[in-house]
Amino acid sequence: MASALKKLMLTAVLLLIVAVAAGYGYCWYLSAKIEERFSGRKWAIASTIYSDTTMLFPGMQVDITALEKKLRNLGYQVKTAAPEKKGQYRMTGSGLEIYFKDLHVPDNSRPGFSAVLDISNGRIGEIRQTDTGDNLPIVEFGPEVLMEFFGKHRELRRVVSIENIPGCLPNAVVAAEDNRFYTHYGIDPVSILRAMYINVRHFSIRQGGSTLTQQLAKNYFLTPERTFKRKFHELFITLALEANYTKDEILEIYLNEIYLGQKGSASVNGVGEAAYFYFGKNVKDLTLAECALIAGIIKSPNRLSPYGHADECRNRRNQVLEAMHDLGFITEGQVKKALQEPIETAGFEKYMRRAPYFIDYVSAQLGELYTTDILSSMGFSIHTTLDTWVQEAAEKALEKGLARLEKSIPALMRPEPQERLQGAVVVLQPRTGNVLAMVGGRNYAQTQFNRVTRARRQPGSCFKPIAVSALLDQFKPSDLLSNEKTTYMIDGRPWTPENFGDISGRRISVQDMLKFSCNRAAVDMVVSGGPEKVAAQAEKMNFSGPMKPYPSIALGAFEVTPLELARAYCAFAADGVVPFVLSVKDVADEKGNILVRRHVDINPVMSPAEAFVMTSMLRSVVTEGTANALGKMGLNFALAGKTGTSNDYRDTWFVGYTPDFLALVWVGFDNGDSVMTTGAGAALPIFADLVKQMPGYVSDRWFTMPPGVVKKKVCRQTGQLADSRQCPETYGQYFLETNQPDKKCQVHKADNVFKRTLDGISDIFR
Repeated sequence: MASALKKLMLTAVLLLIVAVAAGYGYCWYLSAKIEERFSGRKWAIASTIYSDTTMLFPGMQVDITALEKKLRNLGYQVKTAAPEKKGQYRMTGSGLEIYFKDLHVPDNSRPGFSAVLDISNGRIGEIRQTDTGDNLPIVEFGPEVLMEFFGKHRELRRVVSIENIPGCLPNAVVAAEDNRFYTHYGIDPVSILRAMYINVRHFSIRQGGSTLTQQLAKNYFLTPERTFKRKFHELFITLALEANYTKDEILEIYLNEIYLGQKGSASVNGVGEAAYFYFGKNVKDLTLAECALIAGIIKSPNRLSPYGHADECRNRRNQVLEAMHDLGFITEGQVKKALQEPIETAGFEKYMRRAPYFIDYVSAQLGELYTTDILSSMGFSIHTTLDTWVQEAAEKALEKGLARLEKSIPALMRPEPQERLQGAVVVLQPRTGNVLAMVGGRNYAQTQFNRVTRARRQPGSCFKPIAVSALLDQFKPSDLLSNEKTTYMIDGRPWTPENFGDISGRRISVQDMLKFSCNRAAVDMVVSGGPEKVAAQAEKMNFSGPMKPYPSIALGAFEVTPLELARAYCAFAADGVVPFVLSVKDVADEKGNILVRRHVDINPVMSPAEAFVMTSMLRSVVTEGTANALGKMGLNFALAGKTGTSNDYRDTWFVGYTPDFLALVWVGFDNGDSVMTTGAGAALPIFADLVKQMPGYVSDRWFTMPPGVVKKKVCRQTGQLADSRQCPETYGQYFLETNQPDKKCQVHKADNVFKRTLDGISDIFR
């Protein structure tokens, strides 16, 4: 009997030794795996696409409603008293009081500061820094988030180091979740027994016994399944973590991993993201009460969220504050003050992609540099050129304009969403090529086809300025062209161009041809000057499609994309230079190091003098020609532009510009059905609605006349130099110095001589 007992004990000891050895070996194996995981990237962090920053300056027009919306989008909190902390603002009768957040973008970093913006009648007056009273020439808001490249788990996370987390936050988490964290070795028998007692007493699961280290092992390394095997792995991972890492290292990983709420379909993970989600601030700027709130909601982030359950959230926060006091982390005075602090959240909108057509355009460009896996895991910051104010104005103008057009012409209504009337809007900065706004259709949810970049349509009369620019060395703006009905032979077939509407006169000047969009005169000019020169100019302007040197090139018979046409018009507004269209300015890694920087690339296609002469003619289109309705629509500042309508009214256009912006609007059906109106009737009102909602780009500034340009007074009937005493109708016109009229009007000079002769004969017989 004794011998058997001895053998049994020996066997038990051996089994224990084997078990301990196996456990130690397994822990060693897990330690290697954990080290391997921690030595690389600990998390897949979504790359983020940002808009451009926003500048405000004295004299700038601003819409108060749009300004407040931007502040909300940037996570600023509205206050009834003067703002005391970063990220707060108050609207007053005289303007805006604001405490700016810190700004960190490539090539620009500044701390937050308090300022007052005087705003009266929709215009910014002075901007003063509150503490010094100094007048500021300009202030800058940070960029807005447009999209994030999520991985399969759709997690939002901002990784922060323990050094940048205020001490009250780790203490609050320890008090809320594991008050013996610094004394146990990963497994806390006391907590387990206490949880078992409470659960048995209430006949339900009221409390868990997991330590922070166990929660980290469960959330970071394991799947959510509830099995014995999983608990076994959790135990050994916990021991391995405690054996190989300090408490602060474990806590740092935990604070960056923990789930803390839901932003639409994306989860909020880690205290860094939670600080922005709930309070719109950097984690290092959290108050004691805010730290306690975040720690408190770990228990049940959705049930205790301050957004949906304010009372439960406050009660839980107060419990955490009391627990912190009981553990000696804070004083009684700190508790009393924190308990009185109101819960003021930043407010949020559910995650959604903004400017979706633009984002698709940017994503396609990024796809040439990075794979989807990299973009969804490396935490890049992608800074774009988009102006969210202009983008929103473009979206609203297109939606409103298409609906208005359908209402005024009921035959344009279509029952199927995919067959509805469509439109496209793109807004550029002419000199830089920066894309300020891009709307590729009226409803992205119904069709993702980006008409700005992919639709190939006939530009109609919008191509006439490009044709004229190719022939400025041969034709002066005052030269007279034929407006008579003429038939041309193209590939053995007769072709007779017709005008839209009645344009009187047998002859018409180059400027009036553009002003009134005279088709016959445009073809006459191109045929006389050489259609091959026009085709060559189109190639220089980087139109992608082949353009054959036919007379019909004058009327935009060859297809282009709206973006190509907008880029070409930039030459008129940018001293003859076609810019590279720029949507991505910088790509930075998660530490702020610049990975990609796009520089402005330019392509000179005409001289500054030629660009200025073209602009002077296109200015007359707006003041007296086919786009003169813009003044009645409320645009009473200097603009240049051109309307366009293709055959059978299939495509309607307007392109308008100033030194500060260029906007193109296209309206049509994808299948080529007739719009039943012209560019002036369909596209022009959308342009007007857009520009009225982007006041920051509207000014009285106009183009400066460059060297090589002269201004002369000419006779409207002859196109020759006028004498105001002889010619009945004269006007001022800009010319190239190298191609200007050099003869006085002979017709009215002869008329005057004849008149003087008759007067002399009459005097003899008196």
